[in-house]
Amino acid sequence: MDRLIQLGTDMAGLWSRYGGSYLNGIKNTLILALIATLIGCVIGFICGILQTIPYAKSDSLVKRFFLALIRVIVRVYVEVFRGTPMVLQAVFVYYGLPYFTNNSVMFNNIWAAAILVVSINTGAYMAESVRGGIMSVDTGQTEGAKAIGMNHFQTMVYVILPQALRNIMPQIGNNFIINVKDSSVMFIISFTEFFAVHRAAVGATYQYFPSATIEMIGYLCMTLIASFLLRWVEKWMDGSDCYELAQADQLVMSAGTYSYPDRGTPFDEKSKEYAEAADKESKHSRNRRKKQ
Repeated sequence: MDRLIQLGTDMAGLWSRYGGSYLNGIKNTLILALIATLIGCVIGFICGILQTIPYAKSDSLVKRFFLALIRVIVRVYVEVFRGTPMVLQAVFVYYGLPYFTNNSVMFNNIWAAAILVVSINTGAYMAESVRGGIMSVDTGQTEGAKAIGMNHFQTMVYVILPQALRNIMPQIGNNFIINVKDSSVMFIISFTEFFAVHRAAVGATYQYFPSATIEMIGYLCMTLIASFLLRWVEKWMDGSDCYELAQADQLVMSAGTYSYPDRGTPFDEKSKEYAEAADKESKHSRNRRKKQ
């Protein structure tokens, strides 16, 4: 119990000295994770669309070559950035570009470097998630869109992706939470996020565990709030549970029951067939009465 009291005292002392820095680190972490997740989603959707462009043997050799090349490039991008740690990707981007270009390409803005690294890492994961979301949509949706004259891009934008987005929404939220935590490796390029503040506070006070406890509580609060908001967004996308099915659609009529103003159908009183049948029945009734 004494150690818990001492821990609380040390944490209070750290917060009184570095509370503003901790809050600023939380703000930078959330902004970085949000922007990088949004950009990563865009990258993932682009890669997903490119990977699903159909082609047949009857297509020209040039088209098949370029589509195959695009799929190879996307596959290499996904495997490289999904198969290496983000901290090394940050090193290669931030320090590697100046090294290979003899300092002609450098990042003057640390935010740009951090967003670029986290975005391309997120895009690699999102590319596979989007591809799985597109494949989860029934093929009849694609066939129906093509039947009314839509091309591949229109089919994806207006039919497939809106449905795939709901299917991959949990994965988008999962990637955002991962980015909140994994942004801690951006200290390697001197980006001032939440974990970087912890390193600075520990270097000045040597109180590693109390500062780490503050970090743990901060990350847990961020992820719990993000999880709650993401679940609310999913429920909002699902819509209300209380709804009524349309019993009659004015735009869709069953085959054979539409009444044309000029001639009608065989089931319509205005139709020629109905009039002939009614006239024949009337004559038959009159003949029977005459015989009686």
